[in-house]
Amino acid sequence: MMACNETPPGIFVALNTSLQLPGSNYRDLPTPLRILLAIIMLLMIAVGFLGNAIVCLIVYQKPAMRSAINLLLATLAFSDIMLSLFCMPFTAVTIITVNWNFGAHFCRISGMLYWFFVLEGVAILLIISVDRFLIIVQHQDKLNPHRAKVMIAISWAFSFCVSFPSVVGWTFVEVPSRAPQCVLGYTELPADRAYAVMLLVTIFFVPFSIMLYSYLCILNTVRRNTVRIHNHTENVCLSQVSKLGLVVLPKAHQMNVDMSFKTRAFTTILILFVGFSLCWLPHTVFSLMSVFSRQFYYGPSFYITSTCVLWLSYLKSVFNPVIYCWRIKKFREACLDFLPKTFKLFPKVPGRTKRRVRPSTIYVCSENQSAV
Repeated sequence: MMACNETPPGIFVALNTSLQLPGSNYRDLPTPLRILLAIIMLLMIAVGFLGNAIVCLIVYQKPAMRSAINLLLATLAFSDIMLSLFCMPFTAVTIITVNWNFGAHFCRISGMLYWFFVLEGVAILLIISVDRFLIIVQHQDKLNPHRAKVMIAISWAFSFCVSFPSVVGWTFVEVPSRAPQCVLGYTELPADRAYAVMLLVTIFFVPFSIMLYSYLCILNTVRRNTVRIHNHTENVCLSQVSKLGLVVLPKAHQMNVDMSFKTRAFTTILILFVGFSLCWLPHTVFSLMSVFSRQFYYGPSFYITSTCVLWLSYLKSVFNPVIYCWRIKKFREACLDFLPKTFKLFPKVPGRTKRRVRPSTIYVCSENQSAV
């Protein structure tokens, strides 16, 4: 086993020699399954690169799309592109060959890039979540395109500072003989364990807690506003009916209030949050157990577990553009614009436009029509 940290040899031997087991003491995936996972990962690379590249091109080529939220989504897409290009291909090769053929130095670099791009994506999701919280719960729309660019620059700098220690040997990162990618290895050094905990807390636990609190507050606010608008509308409509002297009401007049406008964008971000949680919770638990549990790290099933967990963490790069295409109409239309005309089988039919309803607006019934 080769270690990729700068711990003095004497200290490393004293603390870790008795813990090293033979490198062959692990179960590998069957060859057909390895090939299948590698093929799926290659498809993930293609979909992740193309889908996220379209997001970036849309924001770059269309000035009308350069809002604060779209700049953040484009940055999230760019981090996923970098993850697809600089990390996933080497993992796919290692899954097939079961050997790391890229050297110890690149092991450090690939581990650093992995945490760097993942942390940047998490930071962008956190910024978006706080922005949605301020808009819907606090009624404060403070994020404009200029501030979004400043936040993006800060997030890149912060992500680099947090992930950089792994490339200079401030933590124990192992050349993959027990995993298809450089991962945090088991160590008893307090500094290594402290950095591993700090890294995982920064990447998952703190963002997850803040985003969960934000979304719970948003859901509660949307629910209360929906009930308030519904009750207010019924009361006002009944008062208007009594003023007109109508005694018999064949069918109660109902306002067609489109509540989807104020919740659809939030729902899209909520789906991204759920995808982030499902893809990254297993990897976070896996990393903690790798650092602190000798029995788990040197167990025969560690390679299989690490392969599945890493594959799941990469799935998030493909997940985001699929959600954009499903949930965002402008993104679907822009994707169609990038297709050659020969691929457009059906003519574009104009759809119905819906009136937008602002979350803080109370809608009342007048005698002739609904008015704001």
